[in-house]
Amino acid sequence: MCGHAHFEQSVCRSYLVVFARVMVPVFSSRRLSMLFQRIESEGLAQYSYLVGDSREAVVIDPRRDIDVYLEAATFQGYRIVAVLETHRHEDFVLGSVELAARTGAEIWHADGQWDYQYGEAVGDGQTWKIGRLKLEAIHSPGHTPGSMSYLLYDADGNPWMVFTGDALFAGDVGRVDFLGEDRMKKMAWLLYDTLHRRLLPLGDEVIVCAGHGAGSVCAGDISDRLWTTIGLERRYNPKLQFPDRDAFIRGVARKLEYAPYFREMERLNLEGPPLLGALPVPTPLTAAAFASRLESSLVVDTRMELGFGAAHVPGALSIWLGGLPGYAGWFLPYDRPLLLIHDCDDLSPVVRYLIRMGYECPAGYLAGGMLSWHTAGYENRTVRMVPVTDLCRLLDAGEKAYILDVRSEEERETYGAISGALNIHLTLLPGRMDEVPKDGTVYIFCASDLRSMIAASLLERAGWENMAVVLGGLIGWNSTTCKIV
Repeated sequence: MCGHAHFEQSVCRSYLVVFARVMVPVFSSRRLSMLFQRIESEGLAQYSYLVGDSREAVVIDPRRDIDVYLEAATFQGYRIVAVLETHRHEDFVLGSVELAARTGAEIWHADGQWDYQYGEAVGDGQTWKIGRLKLEAIHSPGHTPGSMSYLLYDADGNPWMVFTGDALFAGDVGRVDFLGEDRMKKMAWLLYDTLHRRLLPLGDEVIVCAGHGAGSVCAGDISDRLWTTIGLERRYNPKLQFPDRDAFIRGVARKLEYAPYFREMERLNLEGPPLLGALPVPTPLTAAAFASRLESSLVVDTRMELGFGAAHVPGALSIWLGGLPGYAGWFLPYDRPLLLIHDCDDLSPVVRYLIRMGYECPAGYLAGGMLSWHTAGYENRTVRMVPVTDLCRLLDAGEKAYILDVRSEEERETYGAISGALNIHLTLLPGRMDEVPKDGTVYIFCASDLRSMIAASLLERAGWENMAVVLGGLIGWNSTTCKIV
């Protein structure tokens, strides 16, 4: 896991190489001096873009840790002159203020109807010249009231790419529920117009550069197509196949999960987050110093589930490293210091994930990991772990066992549900713990073991003692008395 810090850059380069091979005349010519890079923020599946020509560049929807843009621009000899935002984002903190502070770039934000504390509001039809290229703002309401897309024209003045933010994705369209259920239909009405009157008429050949990829919480069914076009979406996107506006509204106006941290993102993306400067580094703490801070802090253990189950600091919350972007915002507060337990001393991946979601640098980490905790003689806890086959044999023998299934409703509908299980989606567990029994062993089940260990750590913190994480998933399920339905 220590090499994870370099993963995102390698992914971004691989995307660029693949795309460059398709668009060789444009992307590979030194004479044309064209700069284009898509940067993916792993876990959030968020895309930002660096576009430049003739040594000037703009960044669209930057993330808070901005070193990737500075390094790419500097390496190619470009100066970042502007930052463009497609909308007020809900799932991550924008890096616009940070980039402007480091480069002097102008900031242009969408959703001008809200009270931004930084930058200038974009106007519909506003243009920017970037060398021989031109960007044009297109008002694209629906996901938010003032969303903007940006159409990029090539050196010959032809529409080439459109940066759609959260209006149009590969295989899906943006959520319309962020302003509340009472406004969903109105926002869907606006989004229909955006799609059919503003974006689709741009032409089938125009490349769609969306704000998110598959796995994002900003839509329910984003395709895993890495690149797409207006034509591909017109033909294959299910949300563009509805026969009329009313059918579209019925199909997209639905309430999806809303993580608690979204409110903090909305605030920070209007006010502007505190400046970071360089990527912050947590303080290494001895076991004694770490132990002295337990009462006032929340311990986040980012090791894999088997390591946490074998031994962990009492009261620690288990969220494996790759799960931080998806689950930190559900379970980590903003008003308590965070202490980290990680499996190596390179904390940069953890810090990046957290600051992108508005958390400040953790107060410290356990130097030497759990080994230092053990050698100092401090108490630890364990979580019982059982193979799925053992649980099935236990049930078939008539033993009493409570099963807590923390998968989502969609997962159960798609892959099958366990008859007799208590179904509480992991994200809803803190508010429904009173439904979980305490008079017997609770066997916690998910598609793998990772989310089950998060659930176990939440229950342990709330006072549950008799729990077991079920290792494995439905593939190994073979109970005859407790069937998959």
